[in-house]
Amino acid sequence: MNMWIPTEHEKYGVVLASFRGMVQHSLPLEIGDTVQILEKCEGWYRGFVLKNPNAKGIFPCSYIHLKNAHIKNKGQFEMVVPTEDSVITEMTSTLRDWGAMWKQLFVKNEGDLFHRLWHVMNEILDLRRQVLVGHLTHDRMRDVKQHITARLDWGNEQLCLDLVPRREFSMVDPDEISITELYRLMENRHRKKETPTPVSTHHLFVHLKSLMSSNLGEELEVFFFIYDSRESKPLSERFFVKLNKNGLPKCPEKTERQCTLFVDLGSADLRKDVYIVVHIIRIGRMGAGEKKNTCNVQYRRPYGCAVVSIADLLTADSKDDHLLKVYACNTESDWSQIHDNIIKKVNSRYNLSGTNTGLAVALQLLHGDIEQLRREYMVLFTRGVSVTKKLGFSDVIMPGEMRNDLYITLEKGEFEKGGKSVARNVEVTVYALDADGQILKGFVAVGSGEPGGDEYHTFVLYHNNSPRWAELIKLPIPVDLFHGSHVRFEFRHCSTKDKGEKKLFGFSFVPLMQDDGRTLPDGTHELIVHKCEENANLQDCARYLKLPFSKSNLPGNNQTLKGSKESLWITSFLCSTKLTQNGDMLDLLKWRAHPERISDSLSKLKEIDGSEIVKFLQDTLDTLFGILDESSQRYALKVFDCLVHIINLLQDSKFQHFKPVMDTYIESHFAGALSYRDLIKVLKWYVDRIIEADRQEHIQQVLKATEYIFKYIIQSRRLFALATGGQNEEEFQCCMHELFMSISFFLSQENKSLRPITQTQAVFLQSFPAVYRELLKLFTVREVATFVRETLGSLPTASQADCPLQAVKLHCIAKTVDSQIYINPESRCILLPVVLRVLQAHMQEQKDLVMCAHILTCMLSLLKREDTESTASEEVDLIVESVLGVLLRTILEVANRPHPPGPTLRPQIQDITGEFVSCLLALLRHMKDRHYQQLLQRFTSKDDLRDFLLHIFTVFRILIRPEMFPKDWTVMRLVTNNIIITTVLYLSDALRTNFLNDKFDYKMWDSYFCLSVIFINQSCLQLETFSASKRKKILEKYGDMRVMMGCEIFSMWQNLGEHKLNFIPAMIGPFLEVTLVPQPDLRNVMIPIFHDMMDWEQRRSGNFKQVEAKLIDKLDSLMSEGKGDETYRELFNSIIPLFGPYPSLLKKIERETWRESGISLIATVTRLMERLLDYRDCMKMGEVDGKKIGCTVSLLNFYKTELNKEEMYIRYIHKLYDLHLKAQNYTEASYTLLLYDELLEWSERPLREFLSYPMQSEWQRKEYLHLTIIQNFDRGKCWENGIILCRELANQYESYYDYRNLSKMRMMEASFYDKIMDQQRLEPEFFRVGFYGKNFPFFLRNKEFVCRGHDYERLEAFQQRMLNEFPHAIAMQHANQPDQTIYQAEAQYLQIYAVTPIPDSQDVLQRDGVPDNIKSFYKVNHIWRFRYDRPFHKGTKDKENEFKSLWVERTTLTLVQSLPGISRWFEVERRELVEVSPLENAIEVIENKNLQLRTLITQCQTRQMQNINPLTMCLNGVIDAAVNGGLARYQEAFFVKDYIMNHPEDGDKISRLRELMFEQAQILEFGLTVHEKFVPQDMRPLHKKLVDQFHLMKSSLGIQEFPAYARASPIQFTNGSPRAGRNSVANVLSPEGVARVVARRSPLSYPAVNRYSSSSLSSQASNEVSNITGQSESSDEVFNMQPSPSTSSLSSNHSASPNVTSSAPSSARGSPQLPDKPKHSRENCLSPRERPCSAIYPNPLDSTQRPVPHPAGDASLPRSDPNISTPDKGSPAKTRSQSPVMTSRSPQKSVVPPLTPSPTECQSAGLVSNSPMLSGSYSSGISSLSRCSVSEASGTETTPADHALPNSASSGSDEFFRRENKTPPPYCIHERNPRRQMPLPPSLSIHPNVDAPPIPPKPHQIRKQDTEPLRPDQFPRPRPIPRKVSQL
Repeated sequence: MNMWIPTEHEKYGVVLASFRGMVQHSLPLEIGDTVQILEKCEGWYRGFVLKNPNAKGIFPCSYIHLKNAHIKNKGQFEMVVPTEDSVITEMTSTLRDWGAMWKQLFVKNEGDLFHRLWHVMNEILDLRRQVLVGHLTHDRMRDVKQHITARLDWGNEQLCLDLVPRREFSMVDPDEISITELYRLMENRHRKKETPTPVSTHHLFVHLKSLMSSNLGEELEVFFFIYDSRESKPLSERFFVKLNKNGLPKCPEKTERQCTLFVDLGSADLRKDVYIVVHIIRIGRMGAGEKKNTCNVQYRRPYGCAVVSIADLLTADSKDDHLLKVYACNTESDWSQIHDNIIKKVNSRYNLSGTNTGLAVALQLLHGDIEQLRREYMVLFTRGVSVTKKLGFSDVIMPGEMRNDLYITLEKGEFEKGGKSVARNVEVTVYALDADGQILKGFVAVGSGEPGGDEYHTFVLYHNNSPRWAELIKLPIPVDLFHGSHVRFEFRHCSTKDKGEKKLFGFSFVPLMQDDGRTLPDGTHELIVHKCEENANLQDCARYLKLPFSKSNLPGNNQTLKGSKESLWITSFLCSTKLTQNGDMLDLLKWRAHPERISDSLSKLKEIDGSEIVKFLQDTLDTLFGILDESSQRYALKVFDCLVHIINLLQDSKFQHFKPVMDTYIESHFAGALSYRDLIKVLKWYVDRIIEADRQEHIQQVLKATEYIFKYIIQSRRLFALATGGQNEEEFQCCMHELFMSISFFLSQENKSLRPITQTQAVFLQSFPAVYRELLKLFTVREVATFVRETLGSLPTASQADCPLQAVKLHCIAKTVDSQIYINPESRCILLPVVLRVLQAHMQEQKDLVMCAHILTCMLSLLKREDTESTASEEVDLIVESVLGVLLRTILEVANRPHPPGPTLRPQIQDITGEFVSCLLALLRHMKDRHYQQLLQRFTSKDDLRDFLLHIFTVFRILIRPEMFPKDWTVMRLVTNNIIITTVLYLSDALRTNFLNDKFDYKMWDSYFCLSVIFINQSCLQLETFSASKRKKILEKYGDMRVMMGCEIFSMWQNLGEHKLNFIPAMIGPFLEVTLVPQPDLRNVMIPIFHDMMDWEQRRSGNFKQVEAKLIDKLDSLMSEGKGDETYRELFNSIIPLFGPYPSLLKKIERETWRESGISLIATVTRLMERLLDYRDCMKMGEVDGKKIGCTVSLLNFYKTELNKEEMYIRYIHKLYDLHLKAQNYTEASYTLLLYDELLEWSERPLREFLSYPMQSEWQRKEYLHLTIIQNFDRGKCWENGIILCRELANQYESYYDYRNLSKMRMMEASFYDKIMDQQRLEPEFFRVGFYGKNFPFFLRNKEFVCRGHDYERLEAFQQRMLNEFPHAIAMQHANQPDQTIYQAEAQYLQIYAVTPIPDSQDVLQRDGVPDNIKSFYKVNHIWRFRYDRPFHKGTKDKENEFKSLWVERTTLTLVQSLPGISRWFEVERRELVEVSPLENAIEVIENKNLQLRTLITQCQTRQMQNINPLTMCLNGVIDAAVNGGLARYQEAFFVKDYIMNHPEDGDKISRLRELMFEQAQILEFGLTVHEKFVPQDMRPLHKKLVDQFHLMKSSLGIQEFPAYARASPIQFTNGSPRAGRNSVANVLSPEGVARVVARRSPLSYPAVNRYSSSSLSSQASNEVSNITGQSESSDEVFNMQPSPSTSSLSSNHSASPNVTSSAPSSARGSPQLPDKPKHSRENCLSPRERPCSAIYPNPLDSTQRPVPHPAGDASLPRSDPNISTPDKGSPAKTRSQSPVMTSRSPQKSVVPPLTPSPTECQSAGLVSNSPMLSGSYSSGISSLSRCSVSEASGTETTPADHALPNSASSGSDEFFRRENKTPPPYCIHERNPRRQMPLPPSLSIHPNVDAPPIPPKPHQIRKQDTEPLRPDQFPRPRPIPRKVSQL
């Protein structure tokens, strides 16, 4: 078998086809993958895919296309680098990275970027193919690569990827270039991306579309030009377009005749007072409205004008077409000024030429030079566009530019009438003629759009002898034709007669060049009009050229022409690069012809315009050096001054482009071989005179020209040496040394007050560096460096700090460092000390830092990394010694300097910092061991070393700040970190050596550890967040620098010894943050440090309190900082092993003596981490939901109960408060904020500023909290709780006599009462939710909760909401408790069903007269317990009568906190399960139906019903069901002998069922009576049927007459009282009595049938009765009664099963109580009214309101004698001997005799009689045995167990309001103060001498025995004393 052989050349390839790998050890491949090949064997390769190097395998050779590659690190860790073009490599890798991210864009629904990136990727792929083919030209390849890199950069920026440093389109390796150069590349690319460079050159593109007008019919000429209204002159030539009779371009196929480009506009031209002016001339008849005549003569006549400001184009859309309004003159004579009048808005001189006239033009401003435009707008230039130039030269004159244009403007003319009665119609014809009189063809140009013509005709102004034209024409006559040429102007009168003749009457001319060679001077010329006839011969120009042409040139004796009135005014302007109008210039150039004028010509040269000099630059220089060679002694100084003037002239920005012309002249045309002697001599003479000269201006001009003077000197000497073979070399060397000695002496002089030579020194230093390059042409590098060193070294050092010379000197140093002389290593070692000395001085003074950074950057960029020579090492030594310390201080100073507000200065400061940082990094990278040793040895004292180390550690912390570099500079950050960790490794030895043991320095070590922790936690080093390819590159180049730094931390920690105690607990948090980094090796390194900390802390203090506190604080702060947003679950899974089952740490802990403390610490931190993890996961979600709130509640309680972290507890209170506000849970928000409120007291203790609270007193903060909580209670409609806080706050205001706020608070309290009575509140549903399965968060996992639903939210909506919050959860379809399989499942199961609340506030609910508005609040607030009923059949089900076996399983859930509270849901603390027997179920059903009947009858009586249908249906349902076997089924089931014998213990219950049946019959009989009164006529038959069926029902029940105990009917009462009349005289039920009752409108008041309708209906009933009786309800009549269980309503809304409602209602809130089971029902008991909030927080009555003594009653009623004890006052004997006689408060007399109470009426001794004030609120329901029950069978009383704890406040403590072991939370708002005894009003006191009638016992109260012990849940829940907040 062949062996696998390592490959030599086959190392790299691309997969051609996908390989699935069906063989053993194969490697699956995808097409396009790149593979690295390791071995080869028989047609197979072994290797790996580059994107996943860990997976190695074999694959066929035929699937791989091999590519050339370069191998690095041959061997086991070899790395393959493709040898292809770097742009191709980058494209390939970038497209791979983009591919994955591109798909994610689709997933994230970022469609716009998805499609744009798709197009760019396709474009890059196309360009890649072009590059790979290799058929592109060099220029095209460059353009393609530039385009590719631009696209790559755009995509990287859009995808937030890294910025790639490039040089010439290729990526650079950071290791191959200097860091300063890397920073420059990054900065340049960043700048290019952010701030485009402003352009100074602009161009205007104009495209004429058409002229739209309704009255066209003649051809038009349109002229465009740019006009400066400020200077009132045109700025450009004219652009000329011809239009046809339809207003369209005459030559549409020639686009260059319709489009033009106004070029070379400066930035100063883009202002509001620069306009585009359009003149329109028509070609046709003299008058626009004339009839067409026979003549064909056409005239140019004014038509209209339009203007638009250039500034308007800057804001308009560049592609928009503009429709310009066209205006016409009111008077033709004003035509030349029409555009000025329009601009100045002189409306009287122009008007619109037509309402529909407009010029359609496309206008667009283009920016950049013309060559750039040709590249960017290639189509524009290829299709043709004319170029319209500016008048004259542009701002910058380019050498080689050839122009010879003469511009002539025909301004105006003055002509005589010529014997005519009217003025002439003058037309001027212009010709250009040569010296022979021949017309120059094509040299008369009107504008740039049309070619030039032979002649030009002006427009004609009608009957005007003084026409003003202001027409501009251009004569581009060549230079060789210019001499002898002239321009002739012919004047003709245009007749308007039929023939239309044009008669010549005169002419003018002007020659273009004078005899001496000067051209026609610029300016205005008044030309003479020579008269002539039509037949005059003008062809012979010699005849008239001898005549004078201008009135300014006439001799004095020619008065005839001078007095002539006829003249023509023209303005000429010559723009020529070859001709001149200057005579002095001509004299200088012709100096040999007039030697005597040389001196004057040299003197006048300075006065000549610069444009004239640069035109003849070469000729002028030849002249000067020619004069110098021939007459050096005489004219040397003047020639030198002229040369200086010309050199300085080229410094002007207008002529700076002529410097290359002078350079070319010096190199190629200069021939002054002897000039160097004179130039050196004169220059030295000037330098020697500097010190004595009083005026320095001329000398400064000389020194400005130093560069070019030396160029001439050096070139002259080279020419001389070349001609003579190097003669006089010593003489030349001597002269140069003397010159430099003079310069050094002059530079060494300090400034004096009378002779300020400092400015002169500065001028020389500015130009001196330019001399170096010239000197190198004749001197060696070392000689030149010596010259420079001595010259710069002679500068005074003791100058003032603010001296401008210092800045200039630094600029000179900068230019020196940039020069060729410094690049050479030989000269650099000579110049370096001087440069460093100047640089150090400036950096110490913190001045000119920008220039210092530039100098340092240039110096360090010359140091190559591979340089190992001694010279380079010495340079590094010098730089380190001189500037390292000051560089560190500078970075600290600049980085900590406050940023100025100006937006322009901030980037500059950032650039300075970045440059200094790059310099520091470059210097540190060049430092080796020897450099560090020498550096540390230079510190003579420990303090200096300490300062240095602190400085460098601080600077390193600055360098790794996120804002140090832009976020996409990952390359720069990695280089920085690599250098930092290398430097730290070097410096850690110095730290151990010098600052340990007895020399220990805490600050030093703390700075070191802080730097290390920050370094490890940098985002740019978290490799797990990067793509695989990026992570691989970083690991290959740098390794994992976090692990390296972690090892260094561990090493340093081990050296600390006993000094470790100084860092406990300070470093616990930072080290914990390091362990959160998901790097296993790093965690392994850090674990022993935690063991050490625990060990040392145990030794010192014997516990871990500090360690634990610090850990907890740090963990929470990490969460609030958002640590681990992406990978927090992975971090959490790793952090638990750190403290828990991690083997190494756990073993160490178990071996220690403090094992138990350590394990406790681990458990605490673990539990906190679990909650913090849940909190972080929940906070990631977008919307506020129950999960977030529940998680916050869990964390909040953990901080309070387990950790006792007060500040964290309060912080999370406010986080929870904000969540509730966002979710609009205002009630829960109030309860939450109440947690903090109850920690405060009403004291003046000052509190510090905390969260959003200012510094204030504790009283002020508590007041603010009270007001905020009250406001939220108001918004949540929880006004009863708000009233409590209003009272508390009012008491505080009253105690401070703050009556203003007291009044407001009382008004607010009153408004709450009104809202309680007037506004409707919805009663929420309650739902039980079980969360089962391991995939739920920790705070929900395998727990059950009860949730308070939202308004109008039913079970289905709630279930859907929960499934939306937990989208992966499975809804369980049954209500049974799940088994362990569900608990342990790796899934989420939700079990949801509705539950019924069981209210605690029974005293309010049982009290008669309390409106349903008030009762509804207590039904659903402060609820601890909830009930759920599930029907089932036990035993054999009787198919004929299912009631026999129908049981109900009743589950009671007790919560840890009452609802509502700080959350909408709370966990279930305890479950209680009881089974309700069929008999008890039947009793509940009948009780509920009786209550429903009572309620409907009451509503009908009080006319609360809109119609009687509900009562009709209810009566029909009960009577018809009874007739058809409803009640009979109960009789069959429970009244048979077999059942009674088999269930002897149910005797009382059977009796109770029988009583309820009789009671139902009574109610039905009274209901039928009421029904008969209100039933409409059409329903009478139904009523009759109901009466008949009722008699059948009574017969079936065996009822002939009601029992004795039923004779006092609960339905018979007087004056609206549901219980008893004013006189307690028994009466039987009689129709008359009933009739009287109805006539008196005495309503029945029963408890509500369901929760949603009862509130409003009862309220209406109460109000109506109050209106009838003429009385209003009094809130002062407050009663306290002992609650007893009863039925409140019959509601199926909360039923879990529909079967329960029909047979045994499971959702009924009342139920019979089993004798051995605790009570589970939510009951509505009848009791006297009390104030709406008295059940929560009653106010005591004063002594004046004490009622008449009450002789009898239970323990909760007011007593007649306050001295009698409670047991004595409430004895059963006394109760039985009393009769309930009431004294009426109403003035009305009773007409109806009193009735005997019913068996179910609970006519106890404590019951009050009827009062009109209470008539609308009493209920004659079945719960009237709440006070006392007397057993009719046994004759003994049965006291319910509930009475053992009276609900009133007779005990003076609020402890009776809670159950046993139920500690209410501090946010519970139930009874904030003890309830007080509420006395009975005197008018409602009971007469003591009336005996009570016999009352049958209430069955469900009989079930309770006196000896029954108190249930655990009935014990009061003790209220904890609120903790005090120390400072918060």
